[in-house]
Amino acid sequence: MKKRRLGKSGMVVSEICMGTMTFGSSCNEDEAFRILDKAYDSGIDFYDTAEIYPVPPQKSWVHRTEEIFGKWIKTKPRDGIIIASKVAGPGHGWFSPPLREGKTALDKYHIRRAIEGSLQRLGVETIDLYQTHWPDHDVAYDETMEALTELKEEGKIRYAGCSNETSFGLMKSLWTSDKYNLIRYDSIQNNFSILNRRFEDELAQVCRKEGVSLLPYSPLAGGVLTGKYNGPTKPEGARFVRYMVEGERQKRMSNRFLNEQTLASTKELMEIANRYGMSSTVMSVAWSKQHDFVASTIIGANTVEQLEESLKATDVILSEEILSEINAVSKKIQYPMG
Repeated sequence: MKKRRLGKSGMVVSEICMGTMTFGSSCNEDEAFRILDKAYDSGIDFYDTAEIYPVPPQKSWVHRTEEIFGKWIKTKPRDGIIIASKVAGPGHGWFSPPLREGKTALDKYHIRRAIEGSLQRLGVETIDLYQTHWPDHDVAYDETMEALTELKEEGKIRYAGCSNETSFGLMKSLWTSDKYNLIRYDSIQNNFSILNRRFEDELAQVCRKEGVSLLPYSPLAGGVLTGKYNGPTKPEGARFVRYMVEGERQKRMSNRFLNEQTLASTKELMEIANRYGMSSTVMSVAWSKQHDFVASTIIGANTVEQLEESLKATDVILSEEILSEINAVSKKIQYPMG
């Protein structure tokens, strides 16, 4: 599998990253191990997790993903695995995380609490890439970056990244790092897919000019781009089918991913993929990899079979003709996810 440098760091990672956010909820431990083994045998050396996983976030199973992944790491050479994890963002905004009694923040106290817990659950001394899971724009960026700098100096992390960040937040953090000679974000992990191309509007330019790599998550738009929601009946047990009845936050997320425009876009994209002899899954993952500001595309799976389909995109390079047809759909149905 091809490798790419992560930002300006010393890490070179596989261009596909194995996401783990369902391990311990919709994917049990045995299947998670089979998925991880398949990913490793396929050349993936980059794995992403978080203290709050699995999803949907629930107090009954919070931290379970890191525990499962920690067990699996012991079966492989540690130096051959690049581990990414995340500290939860603020608990006073759009979402109250089911950990530390919902009083999370990106200050020194909570970042240190989070890293100690993750290191213990993962059973490692160092996390290769430690990311802020969502921004806390009310906390001074120098405090967040100082906390991450201290963790690097102590050998608990190697590099830092952010997730779900804005153009303002990313530039503010980079300015703070440069001014005070602190650790720098080498990556940003944001939602990015053919159905959600907003990253290209501003953040892509920040990444290019500042040497920060995107780690796109949800390249299949939460499974919508597989086409499984385009049938006459909604697939039983699928994420957004469950989310429709699981809570207000989940309902809002389901409506964002599953709506008339996303389904219409997916229908046209499936037709393009079929014309060129591939599935919409393969085309969507390949499309994500084929951006100069992307270091590694994060894929997820609940079964080995799902992973195998995504892995078919490993060596696929989409032609200019295919890219042009995809762009035409994006122009016709603009911002289907809002």
